[in-house]
Amino acid sequence: MPTCLITATNRGIGLELARKALADGWKVYGSVRSQSAAKESAAALGDAYAPLVFDVTDHDAVGRAAAGLDEELDLLINNAGIITPARQSPLDMDFQGFLKTLEVNTLAPLAVSQLFLPHLRRSRSARILTISSQMSWMGYRKADTLAYRASKAAVNKVMQGLATELEPDGIPVALIDPGWVRTSMGGPAADNCPVDVAAGILKVAAELDLERTGRFFKWNGEERSF
Repeated sequence: MPTCLITATNRGIGLELARKALADGWKVYGSVRSQSAAKESAAALGDAYAPLVFDVTDHDAVGRAAAGLDEELDLLINNAGIITPARQSPLDMDFQGFLKTLEVNTLAPLAVSQLFLPHLRRSRSARILTISSQMSWMGYRKADTLAYRASKAAVNKVMQGLATELEPDGIPVALIDPGWVRTSMGGPAADNCPVDVAAGILKVAAELDLERTGRFFKWNGEERSF
């Protein structure tokens, strides 16, 4: 049975990724931030799902979770993300909120990848996917939600670098644009169904190899520019 770790599996895209992976025969470890969320997600997802309690910005807690896991990982999906703060325009920026967004959206995916890398290296077919955003594209000049846009543009560069470093190990790394998804973050008017997006992301994961490492894909498998 292949094994994956998905961060933030208690709701939204992460929950649907876990559901789809389980339906496809994976064993799924999912990060949540509290014991209550662990109980809720375990009740919703069943026996082949195992919650790991850590905040992705608490690198010590992530390290303890990794140290407590004695199993190889075939897939890591860095899904956790936030779109705050409320004030994030170039002329009115909540700088502490901006830092928090960078912690969650940019630094955490790298930290989780590093700390679980020993488990990935034990697999013969390990892959890393990180959820980015269409709003990271440098062709946009929009100034709204700037902290979020900047954090996703930054994680693209971080993961591109990780792809280069891990290529000799045979571990491909890619970024995923899920589009505008009907979740608590995206809202009810969003274009894409989270169930469809989750299925598309896992299909990209299944097809990811070293020829595609370091690239940025839409959830439907199309390659997109940075």
